[in-house]
Amino acid sequence: MGEMIETGTGASAVHSYVSRPEGDIKGGVVVIHEAWGLVGQIRSVADRFAAQGYLAVAPDLLGENGITDDVATELGEQLFNPDPEQRHAAQPKLRALMSPFRSPDFSAAASARVQCCFDYLASSPGVSGRIGVVGFCMGGTFALSLAVREPRLKACVSFYGRADYSVAELAAIRCPVLAFYGDQDTDLVETLPDLGAAMTEAGVDFTADVYPGTGHAFFNDANRFAYGKDAADDAWARTLEFLAQSLSRDGHA
Repeated sequence: MGEMIETGTGASAVHSYVSRPEGDIKGGVVVIHEAWGLVGQIRSVADRFAAQGYLAVAPDLLGENGITDDVATELGEQLFNPDPEQRHAAQPKLRALMSPFRSPDFSAAASARVQCCFDYLASSPGVSGRIGVVGFCMGGTFALSLAVREPRLKACVSFYGRADYSVAELAAIRCPVLAFYGDQDTDLVETLPDLGAAMTEAGVDFTADVYPGTGHAFFNDANRFAYGKDAADDAWARTLEFLAQSLSRDGHA
């Protein structure tokens, strides 16, 4: 359904997957991938948004690491495997994959590339300023970062992302934020009350849903050990409802 294009110019240029709706455009959605990069599972999510009427663009923030769909699937399953030996064996591979994140320039470069995708949607016919962002894991963190930096954003959905910002920084958010977590994702869930309090103090319209009996990456249907179908289906329905309301012209679905 989609195609690869280049968005932006210069150092912030990024190869992105764009999926276009067949009929009228309801708005635009930036779809930000997990730490595995722009793999087929994320492209399929962009296609699902396009099937719902949204112009979807998914940047490849890790194009330089050369990871393939097969490598991502194998490593992802190892990390979530019930067998502790499998999880242990995956750690060196994970450290190698995560090496770009340790660069002090990575976050700034990735944020600039996400911004390029936002700007692409902002200039696309039919979008009319109705732009949201949806991110997963690392992408959920960058989705929240875009909400902090971009006052034109109309909706932010973060799946198991982090928001290490002060109240003053969070106060820059001008759109509603919807966040999803699994209750077994303890590192994030334990900090959620503090994040919720900071969002409230900052005046942000923030809603967080925690699904029982599920963990990190529950939306990733390419990972048989992480995927939680019931939670994923509910979060997808909630996301579509949230976008329909937030990106509609009159504020109603």
